[in-house]
Amino acid sequence: QVQLVESGGGVVQAGGSLRLSCAASGLTFSRYAMGWFRQAPGKEREFVAAISRNGRTYYADSVKGRFTISRDNAKNTVSLQMNSLNSEDTAVYSCAAKGRVVSTEVSTKAYEYDYWGQGTQVTVSS
Repeated sequence: QVQLVESGGGVVQAGGSLRLSCAASGLTFSRYAMGWFRQAPGKEREFVAAISRNGRTYYADSVKGRFTISRDNAKNTVSLQMNSLNSEDTAVYSCAAKGRVVSTEVSTKAYEYDYWGQGTQVTVSS
């Protein structure tokens, strides 16, 4: 049974930082591209960042330069370091895994991902 479990969410002041982690189990982690998505109240889910099997990264324009995605295949984890947070970053953040990918492939499309975590709340207070 595949499980993705996020942690690290919370409340932070504008300008602050948070680090989210996603622990994967039940799958061969190194064979999956990983992504982070977020959904704010009343809004559609949106792509945040993705990392390929071999570490290639891709970011939404709204987070580029502020967020960093990384993975540790030895620990089956993917992380999202979030700096310079602002109120528009308030959302539930979810990690996702996409299989059947070549080593450099990433995806920004939620429907292409096979497995999802339950999400973790990030609230940025002004």
